[in-house]
Amino acid sequence: MMAASNDHLRLIAKLAERGITDSRVLQAMAEVPRDRFVPAECRNQAFDDRALPIEAGQTISQPYMVALMTQELRLSGNESVLEIGTGSGYQTAILARLCRQVTTVERIAELSEQAQLLLAELGFVNIDFHVGDGSLGWAANAPYDGIIVTAGAPEMPLDLYEQLRFDGRLVIPIGTGRPQILQTIVRDEQGPRVTDVCECSFVPLVGEGGWPADDE
Repeated sequence: MMAASNDHLRLIAKLAERGITDSRVLQAMAEVPRDRFVPAECRNQAFDDRALPIEAGQTISQPYMVALMTQELRLSGNESVLEIGTGSGYQTAILARLCRQVTTVERIAELSEQAQLLLAELGFVNIDFHVGDGSLGWAANAPYDGIIVTAGAPEMPLDLYEQLRFDGRLVIPIGTGRPQILQTIVRDEQGPRVTDVCECSFVPLVGEGGWPADDE
């Protein structure tokens, strides 16, 4: 992994100013080359704190939202994490720096294939890629210590919640419009414990446990 550039370091300073306090998250954000995950025509904006368009009508989330959602998982290094929405692979890379194993599910095969090639080129070996309906999770590798969803759902997808370990954390945008509410949901023996984190705006989570494809 390359050393952090000056652009990276300025971005990390902005994230710290905005309340990202997890030093491991900040270190991962400094080490993963965000400019490799955006289209060539957007490279000059790669280190701006904003979402950017990628292929297939999808987006790469703004760095602050990537950092915040990752911080909400409270990773220590030995976890198994499920990511719903591989997209560019940037969030995947951040997670792979911070936990033992990442399972990532993307419904658009083109995006999954591109991300797999890039992440292999960057040296990541602890990522399990799948193409499918992410709203249903990936039961074969469950249970997970954490699940992160990079698309907005109308309500908590039950399949994802049930694939968490007890005390596992699901970080997901929820809402029937925009803005959505980013929620952290902890699986408890008495039921879900839900914390509202902030307002956010994500593309729809398309699938059986999310929105129909024609609602995108």
